[in-house]
Amino acid sequence: MLDSPVSPTLPPAGAHAFPEAGLALRTVEAALAHRAGPVLAIAGNEQQAYRLEAALRFFAAERVPVLHLPDTETLPYDPFSPHQELLSDRMAALNALPGLRAGIVLVTADALLQRLPPRSFLDARSLILKVGQRLEPHAFRERLIAAGYAAVGEVQTQGEFAVRGAIIDLFPMGSDSAYRLDLFDEEIESIRTFDPETQRSTDKVEDVRLLPAREFPTDKLGIETFRRRYREYFPGDPARSRIYAEVSRGFMPGGIEGWLPLFFGETARLIEYLPPKTRVIALA
Repeated sequence: MLDSPVSPTLPPAGAHAFPEAGLALRTVEAALAHRAGPVLAIAGNEQQAYRLEAALRFFAAERVPVLHLPDTETLPYDPFSPHQELLSDRMAALNALPGLRAGIVLVTADALLQRLPPRSFLDARSLILKVGQRLEPHAFRERLIAAGYAAVGEVQTQGEFAVRGAIIDLFPMGSDSAYRLDLFDEEIESIRTFDPETQRSTDKVEDVRLLPAREFPTDKLGIETFRRRYREYFPGDPARSRIYAEVSRGFMPGGIEGWLPLFFGETARLIEYLPPKTRVIALA
């Protein structure tokens, strides 16, 4: 559970006269003083959170890490999904949270209420690729699709991959760089970053970490869990439900993120991703 809040050095919640830059500075000071764990800074809304993030990074410099878990910016059961880059940023933040021993975690109040995948989900569905590793292209392609990645002709954004003979391009979720794998038979001969705009390869790297493309499983087991839990919670003929029919066919329609609890036996909340000595500051 979270430690008691840190507030004496900060203005009371709702104190609009205190500039956001001042809030950011005092939050950084609180994080530097609290070395037992990170500080959870709660903004009133996502617009304020983005402004505070810029100020926090300015004052923190290299002294403490700043991690922003962005809101999905959608309402429950909206018929459209969050932007892919936003989902990528969320995946990167969720992946980093359990190992964060100090620093600042910036969220909105809404984020504290959102259901999240269990912490074990990211560990079980992540994959590290290394130079020299054996890789069967067809099996790897099927694994990427099961992890929610989209097969495209030309990779442009996070969550996409393309297979062209012995070359596999992919843009991992949570990554700022796209990667190009050159295969020799079934062995990864080299891994390079590449620019999605020009499609030109750049620097060599030794390994790359792949996170799932979604916050819920899209493989056969995940779909079966969704179907079973949907029938448990919604009476009537499920075949008449568009959501049920599309997920049953392996297609994840817009807004499917609002149905996340049906893909898991149990879900988690943000506090379950945080160390027990996390302290809380309300910035709104």
